[in-house]
Amino acid sequence: MLIGVPKEIKNHEYRVGLTPASVRELVHHGHAVLVQAGAGHEIGLEDEQYAAAGAEIVPDAATVFGRAEMVVKVKEPQPAECRMLRAGQVLFTYLHLAPDPEQTRALLASGTVAIAYETVTDERGGLPLLAPMSEVAGRMAVQAGAHCLEKAQGGRGLLLGGVPGVPAAKVVVLGGGVVGTNAARMAMGLEAKVVVIDRSLARLKELDLQFGAKLQTIYSTVDAIEEHVLDADLVIGAVLLPGAAAPKLVTRGMVARMQRGAVVVDVAIDQGGCFETSRPTTHADPTYVVDGVVHYCVANMPGGVARTSTFALNNATLPFVLDLADRGYRAALGRDRHLRNGLNVHAGKITCKAVSEAQGLDYLSAEEALGL
Repeated sequence: MLIGVPKEIKNHEYRVGLTPASVRELVHHGHAVLVQAGAGHEIGLEDEQYAAAGAEIVPDAATVFGRAEMVVKVKEPQPAECRMLRAGQVLFTYLHLAPDPEQTRALLASGTVAIAYETVTDERGGLPLLAPMSEVAGRMAVQAGAHCLEKAQGGRGLLLGGVPGVPAAKVVVLGGGVVGTNAARMAMGLEAKVVVIDRSLARLKELDLQFGAKLQTIYSTVDAIEEHVLDADLVIGAVLLPGAAAPKLVTRGMVARMQRGAVVVDVAIDQGGCFETSRPTTHADPTYVVDGVVHYCVANMPGGVARTSTFALNNATLPFVLDLADRGYRAALGRDRHLRNGLNVHAGKITCKAVSEAQGLDYLSAEEALGL
């Protein structure tokens, strides 16, 4: 198979779909790889390294999209990239379609086969291609939140862990999944007072066993969320409904009653955000203020540590890329129901139920679309 890797063009997005080591693995399996010139330059992955691994370096994205049978990316295709997709071409990347009708329409019109990293599953019910970036985003959320709490950034002027004789900040984490667990771990490491709110008692028990008395676990109700959010210094939105729009757990009214200079970091912004006041921001302009509360809602947070993120993502995606290339997408999706769960769009049809429900569009199961 001929696999293409374009340079990412989203604001301050420096990750790249394949590392030179991944390219070498694909070439070892008998495949050909096109890499756009400069695709990995910003994170120290140079064209010479890709060429040495067996890739063909091509001058522009149009060449990549025009020739490749499968395009491997990191972020959702931007409008200019959507226009270059063609019928039958495989796109393997993060999509986050539920809150993005414009991208959905473009992918449907293209006739492409769009497989989303974030809805591929595993035997344990996890999301193996989302997990690495969730780990990164959870850890970054605390870094970003701590920085935003500084007075010069509009925050309350608090040091997250306090100092002897001065209380530590209170950090509330909404969701105890991969993002929430990593955020809680980092916040506790900085000696903040940390509360995790989740609706799964089983998950709260796991967190209690993992972290003990250092972490306060709370069962999620409207009342509990309101109580803890209103006196929090930093609130991290870490909820996830696979493939679907994030639930709005914190209302505008709650935000208006939060402490002046408090900070919210909405990691769920890729799926629409879990605060009613959230809107996507960029690394270039990451924050805004609503009712005195600083909002950090960067939609590609792991892109801020692009080198770490690229290698972590490739560790997870490479086996699936190899399977799609070795077998062809129909056979690969047909034999692996977990990979098949990643199919969001096929030949002009929505094949992810959560996306169809979020946008009120017709749904065709992946099995029907593939004739299984």
